[in-house]
Amino acid sequence: MMSSKQVTSTIDFSSVLAAAVHDMKNSLFLLIQSIEALSHVLPVDNTEAQEQVANVHYEASRLNTNLVQILSLYRAELESLPITVDECFIQDLVEDVIGSNTLYTNQKHINIEIEIESELRWYLDEELIYLLLNDAIINAMRYGTSKIKVSAADYDGFLQLKVEDDGSGYPSDMLTRSHEQLADFELSQGRTGLGLFFAKLIAKAHSQGDKAGTIALSNGGIYGGSVFEVKIP
Repeated sequence: MMSSKQVTSTIDFSSVLAAAVHDMKNSLFLLIQSIEALSHVLPVDNTEAQEQVANVHYEASRLNTNLVQILSLYRAELESLPITVDECFIQDLVEDVIGSNTLYTNQKHINIEIEIESELRWYLDEELIYLLLNDAIINAMRYGTSKIKVSAADYDGFLQLKVEDDGSGYPSDMLTRSHEQLADFELSQGRTGLGLFFAKLIAKAHSQGDKAGTIALSNGGIYGGSVFEVKIP
């Protein structure tokens, strides 16, 4: 006679998942380093292999960004999203982000223009803004074609960071959803979900008095494509 019983557990699945994501992120970081090392030893004239390595590096970087976002959202759910604000040179930050994507941009002949005064400094969480900006640039590389411009300026007491590309622009439903509040977001909406939610979360975490950071999406700009804009007080 067969019998069955239900095994109950007190395991906090979200904590287990967060630990697994953290472990996957570390492994992925080592994989990205190996891909970059491989790109340096490939023959320059082997364009097919160079392109494949660049594509793998790009997808691995996107996956790493998604894992970091998931971890940060988990911490935010625990109301412990770490925010460490310090003075930061914006041009150095932007150059670091662009430098981490050089393998892909060189292979795809994507030109990224920077327009930032070298002395522009701001108080912000450098690691979180790096993640936010990197995700915006990765999206521009994925949906743009050949030109991207990253600019920053002090605009009426806010740091204004913009990423513009020459792609086909944001779809209308994404432009509509960019105005939604964090509480109204559904994270299963692909491009309109996790990345945008994460960007809004980071922007909102930067506040001074009654002023808080904001995210804005639009189409047009200098190249006629997508325009991603974040403002930090």
